[in-house]
Amino acid sequence: MPTASEAACVYAALILHDDGVEISSDNINSLVKAAGVEVEPYWPSLFSKLLEKVTVGDLIKGMTAAPVVAAAPVAGAPAAAAAAAGGGDAPAAAGEAAKEEEEEDDDMGMDMFGGEDDY
Repeated sequence: MPTASEAACVYAALILHDDGVEISSDNINSLVKAAGVEVEPYWPSLFSKLLEKVTVGDLIKGMTAAPVVAAAPVAGAPAAAAAAAGGGDAPAAAGEAAKEEEEEDDDMGMDMFGGEDDY
């Protein structure tokens, strides 16, 4: 998680980029001070040196072009996983999953402490 100093410099760089102004340590410092945020003195120069090599536009484009990683299926959704994997019999798999879940929920006539259900 970024610190307040990092976040202030990121926002300052985004504002400067949006306005078409050079992203320099002086400009970042000016915006940060105008916002009333106190930052460590090395952050503005660090950001300006980074953004000399890579533009803010390239960073933004790179974020939107990142591949989306599919989440792992949860234990209760084998039908969705089978359908996603190309399984052609998803409804049957859903029925099997429900049947397995019912079997797991069966307490076999025992209570929480291992005794019989003699209420």
